[in-house]
Formats: sequence, structure tokens, C-alpha cells
Amino acid sequence: MAVTQEDKELLALFGNPDSREKGFTLIVRKYQERLYWHIRRLVIDHDDANDVLQNVFIKVWKSLDNFREDAQLYTWLYKIATNECLSFIDSLKRKAALSLSDVESGLSNKLHADPGYDASKIEWKLQNAILALPEKQRTVFSLRYYDEMPYEAMSKVLDTSEGALKASYHHAVKKVEEYLKNN
Repeated sequence: MAVTQEDKELLALFGNPDSREKGFTLIVRKYQERLYWHIRRLVIDHDDANDVLQNVFIKVWKSLDNFREDAQLYTWLYKIATNECLSFIDSLKRKAALSLSDVESGLSNKLHADPGYDASKIEWKLQNAILALPEKQRTVFSLRYYDEMPYEAMSKVLDTSEGALKASYHHAVKKVEEYLKNN
């Protein structure tokens, strides 16, 4: 799917040296909340999500001139955001020489430390269930469940076949259902 007319206008503003900053500001305004919540679901912590989001927009600023417009702008932005999240989680593992389960445990601790956390509420149970998923399934589940991203767009974001994504999502849903039934 090609770029929407509104995004074409924003990209044209960005492409013009006289309106470059205005174009970028409008792109940020249009997409920052969606990207923030996508990132937040993957890295859990608000401050970490803000840091990752800032890195995403720095990368976008530096590489937007190279955007080929053969995909939707939001798909391209989600790909950058997802890669930044995965890099952030990998850096946590490297910094502390932690295993993936240690990082997931740390993310779970951040979730439980959230001032709004209430283990009796279904949304917190769902978050715990999602955190129990392997990293790839957690990413696929988040993109599909929360962002309602079509598998075609998701395959571009994650560089994976639609069939593999459907299988990952199916397994993730089963694990989430099982978790919610037993906890």
C-alpha cells in the first residue's frame, strides 16, 4: 500500500528546506502517540519508552530523505520503532550480562512497580500474560492486538512472512488465554 495523500503532503513539507522543520513537527505530532504506546508495550517503563521514542525520531529525522514511499509512512515508522525497542532490550541484556528471562523479569518488576498497578484488574493480568510471552510473540501480539496492524504491514515491519506472523500470533493468543485462565 502506498503513502496516503496526507502523508505525501507532510513528506513534501519535509522535503522543502524552507518547511523541513514544520513537516517533521507535523509527522511527529501525527505519529508520536501511536509509536509511544507501541514502544511502551514492549519496553514497559514510561521513561524508557520516552528515551526509545526520542531515538526513533532522531533516526527518522536523519533518514526520512531516504524514505522511498513504496510503503505507508506509519509502517516505516513502526519498523524503526520496533527495531529500536529490540535494540534497547538487547542493550539491557548486554549491560547486565543477563539472560532473556532476567530481562523479562526486570520488565515484569517495572510493571509491578507502576503506581497504577492493580493485580486484580484484567488489564494488568493481560500485561503480565504478554510479558510472559517470548520476545517475538510479544512483539507480534502487540502489533496485532493493540495496533490492529494487518499481517501484510507487519511482515514489512518485522521482515518475516505473513504465515510465520500468523503462527506466532496464534501461539501468543493461546498462551495469553492459558495465562489468564490460570492466574
